[in-house]
Amino acid sequence: MTTNETTKTLKPYRKQIDAFDHDIVELLVKRFAVIDQVAKVKFANNIPAVLEDRVREVIDNAATRAANLQSPDIDLVREIYTLLVTISCDKEEQFFAQQKDNKGDE
Repeated sequence: MTTNETTKTLKPYRKQIDAFDHDIVELLVKRFAVIDQVAKVKFANNIPAVLEDRVREVIDNAATRAANLQSPDIDLVREIYTLLVTISCDKEEQFFAQQKDNKGDE
């Protein structure tokens, strides 16, 4: 199969994947905006940036959702959500560190 034929054969699938990627990025931007708000609330109320019970809950909820959708990739969903939650927690911890540095500069 030539490169041109391969591209033509894969085009409808790539179009679907591109549409999903578009939606995923939009949702990630929205999710991270909420994470920023949560970090501010946690810092203002002296709540730790990382709440391990919530971390497990979010990952477990995603895996359960995948199972309910009869996904054969439950472990992959768990892995992706572990990374997503880790990044979110890091984002909150960075906010906390920045706020503490700003208070130290005063």
